[in-house]
Amino acid sequence: MKSSLRILAALALLLLAACAPQQLVRNQGDAVSLAQQDAREKQLADADHWTLQGHLFVSNGQDGGSGNLTWTQNGDRYEFTLRAPITGKSFRLTGGPDGAVLDGLDGGPQSGPDAEALMRRVLNWDVPLSELRAWVLGLRAQGAESQLSFGDNRLPSSLLQDGWNVTYPAWDSTRQPPLPTKVFAKKPPFTVKLAIESWTMQ
Repeated sequence: MKSSLRILAALALLLLAACAPQQLVRNQGDAVSLAQQDAREKQLADADHWTLQGHLFVSNGQDGGSGNLTWTQNGDRYEFTLRAPITGKSFRLTGGPDGAVLDGLDGGPQSGPDAEALMRRVLNWDVPLSELRAWVLGLRAQGAESQLSFGDNRLPSSLLQDGWNVTYPAWDSTRQPPLPTKVFAKKPPFTVKLAIESWTMQ
């Protein structure tokens, strides 16, 4: 049961949001960098059908864990599958405007009106799902104030928003527009590191 809760905590931490951090170049960005980011955000504004696969590492400052992640977004509907590398045990969170369901618990599936309410009830986590949907694409989320810094590639290297520091150590610049391949998020004591192995955009 304890290992199950740790894996579930990993899933919850991801919803809040591998490899050693790299030294990031951070500057506030000139007009070219800001214009390029505005263009990226316009290009990806309607990107709501995609799948990413990768490796997730999380820590709450005391306990940590890792697993293989598949995240599929289909409009307002989502599916997260987290697989533990040693036990092979899987947890799956699915949902949309009509509610959310968490499968893989020892006591059977749990459901709630939405992912945020479900995670809050099951694990006592607050989950900014809509913000993470933007952050994982390298975008600023709507609503909350944000502060961007850029690297030498004129792509975001750091995003401060809603108390989280989201950093982008690596990008796939062969894609147009470019997409992150590493997304690290930190809001002490919580740390999330996501190494994205593949993006499938529809």
